[in-house]
Amino acid sequence: MIINPHDMRLYWVLLAGVSVLFGCLASVTPASAGVVRLPVPNVTLYPGDMLSADMLSSRRFRSSAAARTPVARNADEIVGKVARRTLLRGKPIALHALREPYLVKKGNPVRVVYSVGGLVITTYATSLKSGSLGEVIQARNIDSGKIIVGVIGEDGSLMMRLR
Repeated sequence: MIINPHDMRLYWVLLAGVSVLFGCLASVTPASAGVVRLPVPNVTLYPGDMLSADMLSSRRFRSSAAARTPVARNADEIVGKVARRTLLRGKPIALHALREPYLVKKGNPVRVVYSVGGLVITTYATSLKSGSLGEVIQARNIDSGKIIVGVIGEDGSLMMRLR
């Protein structure tokens, strides 16, 4: 059997049309598809800006768009955090774009506490790195010049550990 080239062209046109139609139908989302409300900045926020409740509003997004990246789902979970990068007005806030506020800042004095049993020794050191609660940082002892490694405590002091 010999296939007429005209019939073959018609076949490809019909196949392309069916493909386009199927693609359009597949992209239609039903009314039951999820819509979520996410917190978004009211203004553009820059690195180092701390988020407060008055800087945030709520906006609706398709749940499929919100599922692509881990984003903040609730304003309460991000108020008090600091922007690591620029957060655009009206856009969802990616969780990796936020950090906890620093309790210790690089170059500032920090109280160093070493405790074992009933013995508590305190001194001061200069922080070599900024850090948040629970982070391990290094500091230089002001008296001896030695490097101290410790964990930042709730009060912003450096809790020393033995090595």
